[in-house]
Amino acid sequence: MIKPDAVENGHIGAILDKITAAGFKIVAMKYTQLSKRDAEEFYAIHKERPFFGELVEFMTRGPIVAAILEKDNAVDDFRTLIGATNPEEAAEGTIRKLYAASIGENAVHGSDSDENAAIESAFHFSGREIF
Repeated sequence: MIKPDAVENGHIGAILDKITAAGFKIVAMKYTQLSKRDAEEFYAIHKERPFFGELVEFMTRGPIVAAILEKDNAVDDFRTLIGATNPEEAAEGTIRKLYAASIGENAVHGSDSDENAAIESAFHFSGREIF
């Protein structure tokens, strides 16, 4: 996902360029906005954490770009491409180093496992939207 902060700051094109230049194929993509209920469901794993309310508020404040990417070793390669959650700790040239403002507004979300990638893909897309 390209998060609301990166969308608001006009970074959609630059982020997509980095993704495709890194060899990822976009097999599904949409410009959409999460409802409060959607965000609470998507981030339910963090429900007991102190930042949950702020996360839901942030993720619902504006549109996002949801996408499914394909590539050999996609999860690990994408995690490397986006960089550390904290942009101050992210490697030079990573998406978060370039486009994130803070640990909370960190420009992009990437699945942390193949299993979660499948769950998150199904959350955003029906089968007829994946090519």
